[in-house]
Amino acid sequence: MATIELKNIRKSFGTVDVIKGVDIHIDDGEFAVFVGPSGCGKSTLLRLIAGLESINEGEFLLDGKRMNEIAPDKRGIAMVFQSYALYPHMTVAQNIGFSLDLKKVPKESIRREVDEVAEKLQLSELLGRRPAALSGGQRQRVAIGRAIIKKPSVILFDEPLSNLDASLRVQMRAELQRLHQELSATVIYVTHDQVEAMTMADKIVVLKDGEVAQSAAPIDLYKYPANTFVGTFIGSPRMNLLPATVSRSNGAQVRAHADNGWVLSLPDNLSAADGDRIQIGIRPEHLRLSEQADAIAAEVSVVERLGVETYLTLGQPSEPIIARLDGDISARVGEKVHLGVAESACHLFDDTGSAIQHS
Repeated sequence: MATIELKNIRKSFGTVDVIKGVDIHIDDGEFAVFVGPSGCGKSTLLRLIAGLESINEGEFLLDGKRMNEIAPDKRGIAMVFQSYALYPHMTVAQNIGFSLDLKKVPKESIRREVDEVAEKLQLSELLGRRPAALSGGQRQRVAIGRAIIKKPSVILFDEPLSNLDASLRVQMRAELQRLHQELSATVIYVTHDQVEAMTMADKIVVLKDGEVAQSAAPIDLYKYPANTFVGTFIGSPRMNLLPATVSRSNGAQVRAHADNGWVLSLPDNLSAADGDRIQIGIRPEHLRLSEQADAIAAEVSVVERLGVETYLTLGQPSEPIIARLDGDISARVGEKVHLGVAESACHLFDDTGSAIQHS
């Protein structure tokens, strides 16, 4: 068992509050990802769990046991750092087995366990090399091997793929997911890359300014963002936000008159009054070319062709709208296109940025 619970965790450095009352629950065996922009507190939170920083207020519970005062090496937690932190003078085998060597485990047992870990991570042919003779991906696997040989109940990853090129990152994401399934350990993975978070996580914790903006399964964050921050952070390209005014005049269908001139239909049971200011969130993939009478006309300012899909930037550069369309669309810069969006695909937020519930 390795259930993690953080209760009202607070951390300050001098007069600067970095973690501001965080509550998080992670189930046994879950792959949880902490995601957010730089400076949101995700790495600090990871270091608090590892015991590398002290908690000012609140409780960290591991399987119901308070861990605040427990030394890092007694927590049963392993951590993989962004910088790999390998010993340059040691071979791969020595790096992986170093923690067992410190515990005076017999040499034959260390060799056997190193071989098992190396086979899992496809490092068997590299055990005699030193870190300088390894690629970035190989060094990352060595760092992971050094962590998992301890047989920890929890493994912490602090942006482990940020130093790798794009193709290697995709490969390592798949390897980490496979490894998680084999080990059945609880994993907490820190990244600023929402694509990594969406593709790997059982649960995503979105952090902003030292607080939890929302915590849920990836698809729930995508479909039901609690606020505009989560809505625009999760999804690529980011969600379009249109400031608008609600119109309920003369008992007609509820509409939103966006500041950019767009008029969109809204659900009749929307909990917003006539004249209320709202924000309409539309994901780029939910905008479609339309020949309907109520289609929205917009001028194309940028065309980005990616092969299987094309991104159109519409409207003024100061308030651009992004549409994600099929790759073979023939639109050109300066051309007008007509777009439609389903009422059900619109995300609605009040003027403070919080999601509006339907009554």
